[in-house]
Amino acid sequence: MLRALFLSALAGLACGYGLPGAHPETRLGRLAVALPDNPSADAGLDRLVADALRREALRRPGCELVEDRGRADWVLSGRVLGLESERSSLSAVVLALEYEITLAVDLRAVAADGREVRGPRRELRETERYLASADPEAQRKNRDEALRRVANGLAARFLDLLAERAAVRDEGPA
Repeated sequence: MLRALFLSALAGLACGYGLPGAHPETRLGRLAVALPDNPSADAGLDRLVADALRREALRRPGCELVEDRGRADWVLSGRVLGLESERSSLSAVVLALEYEITLAVDLRAVAADGREVRGPRRELRETERYLASADPEAQRKNRDEALRRVANGLAARFLDLLAERAAVRDEGPA
């Protein structure tokens, strides 16, 4: 049974179908990541988003990180729009059991030839839940891990969008 499932999945891949969440095969080339603007009151979100973009670029085949923007095929930058945190579920005695954190960013990529790719509606949002804790250190750790997952998700979605739009431009009109 397991062997049949594996073989059918392999046959699907050979027919041109991909796994959900698989990265497009578009080669983005050299990427430079600029520190996003962070007008929010939450210090460090700009570095968190930039680090997530760098890590995601390193994971993808066909991407190379460069420091010099003049050598880059794409320069990634943007702006942190805000971070919201609110109670998500409560116990019978009105204690928070879970919190929900939402990060919103406006990311853009500018190519060496001047064309620009932006996120949809100029805003990408990602939300994650994390467990509340009576221990303040555990609470902070849970929040930080959720925030990292949110930033990583935003980076992956933006680089997927960039790869799709770059592939459409490279293919040209049919």
